[in-house]
Amino acid sequence: MKTAAVPEPRTAAALAARRHKTETSLQRVREAIARLRREKAQVSVAAVARRADVSRTFLYDNAEARTAVATAMAEAGERRTQLLADQDDEREATWRERALNAEEALKAAHGEIIAQRARTGELLGQIRDLQAEWTEEAIQRITTENTTLKQRLRQLTADNRTLDERLKAARSNLRFQDRRVADLEAQITSPPG
Repeated sequence: MKTAAVPEPRTAAALAARRHKTETSLQRVREAIARLRREKAQVSVAAVARRADVSRTFLYDNAEARTAVATAMAEAGERRTQLLADQDDEREATWRERALNAEEALKAAHGEIIAQRARTGELLGQIRDLQAEWTEEAIQRITTENTTLKQRLRQLTADNRTLDERLKAARSNLRFQDRRVADLEAQITSPPG
């Protein structure tokens, strides 16, 4: 069997078209990688294939595309490693700062506790001194006076309430009398008719 020979110009044109298509695809791959880097998105074969609108097979079969994706993934990994290292350093610094702040707060709290204990001791001493000064008779006398004053206060409150009620009644009577006087004045001044 004889194979039909393809004329040379058609083969050259097909090869040129294939090279052009490959170059266009490679350009889209480079742009997709650049876009992923700008967006700080994860660089992977699947992500580049989606963004560049090429197949994964193209990325694996074409040496230049495979190298570009591998390089981008390695750089992204290095950036991620550096970012994680920076974050760890930052966490370490904030942890150190928090530890120092906590230590300082603990010292302040211990100082406050010591001051409060001293003040409590002073006040307890004053209470003991006051208790020692008061005799049972003095305490009984003050208690009796306190009870008497409370009773007097209750009596004065009741008297005040009674006087307040009387004042309200007197004001009401006065208003009634004022109206009555006004009516009588009106009758006197009006001509008999």
